[in-house]
Amino acid sequence: MVRIWAAVAALFMLALVLTAAQVETAHAGGDAATSGLPVPRFVSLKSDRVNVRGGPDKDHDVSWIYTRVGWPVEITAEFENWRRIRDFDGTEGWVYHSMLSGKRTASVQLKSKTDIAPLYAKPDAQSAIEARLQSGVLGAVKHCTGTWCHFVGEGFDGWIEQNRLWGVYPDEKIE
Repeated sequence: MVRIWAAVAALFMLALVLTAAQVETAHAGGDAATSGLPVPRFVSLKSDRVNVRGGPDKDHDVSWIYTRVGWPVEITAEFENWRRIRDFDGTEGWVYHSMLSGKRTASVQLKSKTDIAPLYAKPDAQSAIEARLQSGVLGAVKHCTGTWCHFVGEGFDGWIEQNRLWGVYPDEKIE
């Protein structure tokens, strides 16, 4: 009788371990995207107040709050209606899907905060310089060739080298 109870207890423990592993896989994003869209992908924040949580449900504490509408983030995993996002400095957390927009934006990201990125009239470094942008400038991505992006924002409209932006992948083409 003791052996039967020991076997039942061992099976119970095994079931608990397997259930915990399935839950952990789901919370880590799992293999399947629930939206059917590619993961990873860039999106932008839809609101000027976006709560980022430690896990994919409202039971997890808010880790921090984004306060800049339009800021680009990368979706790295999906679980039901939750998206794990990463920002330009590599910080990750979970947000509810309705707080994200498919609108493509980017921010200028340079090696040094004092560096300046030229914005050109055409996708050609020999064309006229329309503006000089500092690191952190936010704009809409209208088109990318894989090398250059048409980048538009408050007070500027022109072409910037794609590798100077956070919010687009290297060699990505956007129509």
